[in-house]
Amino acid sequence: MLVRMELSRILIRELNDFQVIELREVSEGTDVLEDPRSFPIVIGLPEAQAIERRLKGVTIQRPQTHDLLANVIEALGASLDSISITELRDHTYYATLDVRNAEGEAVQIDARPSDAIALGIAGEVPIYVDDAVIAAAQEPG
Repeated sequence: MLVRMELSRILIRELNDFQVIELREVSEGTDVLEDPRSFPIVIGLPEAQAIERRLKGVTIQRPQTHDLLANVIEALGASLDSISITELRDHTYYATLDVRNAEGEAVQIDARPSDAIALGIAGEVPIYVDDAVIAAAQEPG
């Protein structure tokens, strides 16, 4: 089962080789979660900076990679409907861009979660995480 989540924080420390984003479970409908589940994902500095830039609405003169992909999706008459983090294998998360093409067909495109989030965050695209991934991410070690 897919669970709706949101980007709850981003930790950027430019002196580190890795950065951290944290996803947190979102209440749906009238249900209020007393103890929402959350988990961190380690990402690279360029992806963290792209997410932060898109969150803040900072525009730059020339499109970066995530802007380019958003422009391609739009130019093809498609739309990014959601992001799904579907698997955690060998300490690596796997995600898909859930795109609706110009004909209205749903297409799933393999992506790194950090790239998918960087692409979708500016458009407030929903993030879904498989329940099994959340459980595995919360296991110690």
